[in-house]
Amino acid sequence: MLIGQCMQQNVITISPTTSHREAVQLLRDHNIRRLPVVSHGKLVGIVSEKDLLSSQPSPATTLSVYEIFALLDKMPVKQIMSQPVISVGPECTLEDAATIILTKKIGCLPVVKDQQLIGIITESDIFRLFVEVLGGNVPGSKFTIELSDTPGKLAEVCMAVANAGGNIISVTSLPTNDKQVREVTVKERGANTDVLREALHKLGAGVVEFHASIPYSPVMAE
Repeated sequence: MLIGQCMQQNVITISPTTSHREAVQLLRDHNIRRLPVVSHGKLVGIVSEKDLLSSQPSPATTLSVYEIFALLDKMPVKQIMSQPVISVGPECTLEDAATIILTKKIGCLPVVKDQQLIGIITESDIFRLFVEVLGGNVPGSKFTIELSDTPGKLAEVCMAVANAGGNIISVTSLPTNDKQVREVTVKERGANTDVLREALHKLGAGVVEFHASIPYSPVMAE
């Protein structure tokens, strides 16, 4: 999946002269955490909720509320914005964007084309897409098998699911300590479990887990 297909468009932006107080209000009004800073159509910086909070006067200040507001009204975001900005083009893949966010320890990636800001993707967007890729909150059954890393093996597993009357929702694959074996997790819906188990056994796939997949309910700590 390319970033251009899943990025947020119509991004809320600010200019370098936008005041600290105006930027904070935009974050609150739109329930967002970051604001790209644009000048003459070009991305020149980015300011986050953390940046804005850390630049406010200390709670121990002797300034009055009115003095604090007056100070923040005079502070332009160009004084606190992060620059230069790490960005990607719309042709960047989802996995590459996720890797950049992880390795650079940032919360979002503006998407730029011909030096113009055309979108943004955040860590929350990537989590949402990750859940969708795994078939989260979609009813069905899930099984995990250890499969030899040879051509055609995964196709045989998919055919086994189809022959058992199932429809595949998602497939993921992870390496194991044995470089010749992959741990494959398949989420499907509609298969006859007994028929599918038998078919997987005949394929020589070692079943690690096999259970119905239901949405997980978090437990609130008391």
